[in-house]
Amino acid sequence: MRHLKLTGFIFFLLSLTESLALPTKPQDVDHFNATQKFIDENTAYLAIIAFSQYVQEASFDEVETLVKVMLDYRDRCWAHSTLPECSKIANDAIQDMFCDMEGLLQKYNFSHCCRKAGFPRRLCFFYNKKANVGFLPPFPTLDPEEKCQAYKNNSESFLHLYMYEVARRNPFVFAPVLLTVAAWFEEAATTCCEQQQKATCFQAKAAPITQYLKASSSYQRNVCGALIKFGPKVLNSINVAVFSKKFPKIGFKDLTSLLEDVSSMYEGCCEGDVVQCIRSQSQVMNHICSKQDSISSKIKVCCEKKTLEREACIINANKDDRPEGLSLREAKFTDSENVCQERDSDPDKFFAEFIYEYSRRHPDLSTPELLRITKVYMDFLEDCCSRESPAVCYRHAEDKFNETTQRSLAMVQQECKQFQELGKDTLQRHFLVKFTKAAPQLPMEELVSLSKEMVAALATCCTLSDEFACVDNLADLVLGELCGVNTNRTINPAVDHCCKTDFAFRRHCFEHLKADTTYALPSVSALVPALHADWCQPRKEDLQNKKHRFLVNLVKWMPEITDEERLCLFTKFTAAGEECSEVQEPESCFSPESSKTGNESQATEKQR
Repeated sequence: MRHLKLTGFIFFLLSLTESLALPTKPQDVDHFNATQKFIDENTAYLAIIAFSQYVQEASFDEVETLVKVMLDYRDRCWAHSTLPECSKIANDAIQDMFCDMEGLLQKYNFSHCCRKAGFPRRLCFFYNKKANVGFLPPFPTLDPEEKCQAYKNNSESFLHLYMYEVARRNPFVFAPVLLTVAAWFEEAATTCCEQQQKATCFQAKAAPITQYLKASSSYQRNVCGALIKFGPKVLNSINVAVFSKKFPKIGFKDLTSLLEDVSSMYEGCCEGDVVQCIRSQSQVMNHICSKQDSISSKIKVCCEKKTLEREACIINANKDDRPEGLSLREAKFTDSENVCQERDSDPDKFFAEFIYEYSRRHPDLSTPELLRITKVYMDFLEDCCSRESPAVCYRHAEDKFNETTQRSLAMVQQECKQFQELGKDTLQRHFLVKFTKAAPQLPMEELVSLSKEMVAALATCCTLSDEFACVDNLADLVLGELCGVNTNRTINPAVDHCCKTDFAFRRHCFEHLKADTTYALPSVSALVPALHADWCQPRKEDLQNKKHRFLVNLVKWMPEITDEERLCLFTKFTAAGEECSEVQEPESCFSPESSKTGNESQATEKQR
């Protein structure tokens, strides 16, 4: 590739002093040199990612200006590495350049961050990232011919603009993912611009890119939300479960060593430190591939790829086969007489090993379910170990685990039954009502997106052999989207409680949420006129959007009516709206003389 050359991966963004030991093994030296070459050729892309994710509102011209400043800084430090300014870590240097740029910190309200220093400032920049990007204009689309002409005229500027637009709309996506997306997009442009059917080619190439970006974004935001809201112990539990299911033959000692690198990676990536993120991820991939014989038999092909391409390959690789002779139970956690003593001697290690043993024996369970079982076990031991005969008590732990799994399984079975019986459109309205009742403070676009994602999860999973794990994993990611990454995300007391109290059981918590009674409802008498005006606007808008907006408003303004009443109002009003959109004077359709919809709405309110 001419511009984004995948000749290696990245240990650091720029040649700045960082806490990185120099390699000594020949293979590590080769990797280090390839990485340095990659940095030399692609620093601009990495700087665009950093600036666009931190300051999403900044224009492309402003980001390009900041990138030029960064490149000048890099060159200056290469020439004079002993300058005091060259001892900064890269993330601090990036933020310094933004804060020193005349007018930008005031224009984008970063003055309070720039007054801070070190970790508090980095955290401030991170908390300014906005997951809901509705404030940005729609993603710019070009006719395929125009796209190819722009690529031909100035491919570097064209690809920089693409990276800028993607990065600022995905502020929590890790830099290695965005670099992969950029590489795939460049390959698509190179290929499709030579084709006769350019539009068809771009559509085919865009689908897997979009899917990879969306899936990566959802998972990374969910895990970062867990780290930031619940701390490193929950993050470690997630990683133990994920890696133990994926690589069931890895030894616990080797897993512990690997997870030290994985935890370091998430700490840097989730904080928004591009340098630490890409450096640590490189280390994780190297760690896995250097010990693949003892980790997995399924990743040999992945480890032969260039480092930047390894991650997606390893993630998508099949789970390794369960080791022969591995029983479904590990007796040491339920049958040993010394369980309480072992727990007390090193609780973190004890429960990490429990998750490891249970996960590798039960690859059919979802990650959230494995965390629920671990939480149940922790609470159960707390009770058992306080009794006179602890062993008699905790020998029944498996019964508790099965009860927990049955509860979760019943939820998934009910959801898949609804999917089969209701169909996608009706089921989306069901989830739209459910999310709006629980979180009426959210904008319509976000509520619609959440309901679509739930339906997509069921559509993906409900016919698979691993239906339970698939649904539970994806549904938990949807709730991760709702709860958000930052601790300063707040919706209402009930939703906040589910998001922040117990990561493992938040899905169960959301399942029992009622309509939010703290939401300040507008007067119901204003409902019909407002909806009339919405439907009668001569705007070019998808009819489905109007139906969704009507349903959201109906739930917000009349949350306590029955499902039957809501369906009746929805059916009658949308039918009237469709008719009225075709007439010359649509407002007349909604008058009391020509429509019963308004009277029916008022009658329903009186009955309440």
